[in-house]
Amino acid sequence: MNSSEFDTIGAFVLKNSGIVLSKAKEYLVESRLKPVAEEFGFDGVDGLARGLGTASQEIKLAIVDAMTTNETFFFRDKTPFKLFEDIVLPQMSRARRKTGKIRIWCAAASTGQEPYSLAMVLLKNKHIWAGLRIEIVATDLSHNAIAKAKEGKYTQFEVQRGLPVDLLVAHFTQEGTHWVISDKVKQMVKFSKLNLMESYASIGTVDVVYCRNVLIYFDADTKRKVLTSVRRTIRPDGYLVLGAADTVIGSNGEFERGEERGLYQPVEAKNARMALSA
Repeated sequence: MNSSEFDTIGAFVLKNSGIVLSKAKEYLVESRLKPVAEEFGFDGVDGLARGLGTASQEIKLAIVDAMTTNETFFFRDKTPFKLFEDIVLPQMSRARRKTGKIRIWCAAASTGQEPYSLAMVLLKNKHIWAGLRIEIVATDLSHNAIAKAKEGKYTQFEVQRGLPVDLLVAHFTQEGTHWVISDKVKQMVKFSKLNLMESYASIGTVDVVYCRNVLIYFDADTKRKVLTSVRRTIRPDGYLVLGAADTVIGSNGEFERGEERGLYQPVEAKNARMALSA
């Protein structure tokens, strides 16, 4: 794959996913797209690049899917889930007594471990949100990731990464070498495919957004646009949870840091809380 072909793929991936591919990622591109090229009968990744102009939608989706990073595990980094249990859930439960509903959006849900982890935290703390309806909306760019998330079936290695044994016993059933999450947990999450580069209209208004470990793959303009779009989905007193390496630096100033690192709120959150308590 020469420089021109790499640039062609890079421009395509950026336009369709927001992911920036530097020259240092050439080996990654080769390794991930080689199976795609073989599947669709192209003469290597270079042939795939040359054929992008007339490629079918199926091929284009396969390319984007292959270049999406789906690294995740249950209760990843622990702190975001502790913040949810100790700060976000109690505060939202108090603030939503009138509306009777809390909506949570996991904006880069990958294969489902993040939203299912939140669902398990909610089940553990039902006394906090008793009388309210909880809805978790989970989306991802990758069709394959969403399909796996909906199935709720994980390998021994996947459940060993971050999942406490008591929760494994309480919420999973073993089927051969795999573990299947219970219907009780699965029914709390609605999965769908969504590209963060496109409209968020299908999401509606939410109270909490988890958008972790995805902004780091975007350039400055894309990050700014995504954060602006995310802000439009969150109620004024809601919360945005980012990954450890993510920040709102370079955004249009819609968010300010909340009580703890990685926790953010719309800049008007203080006024919104005062109005709700008045």
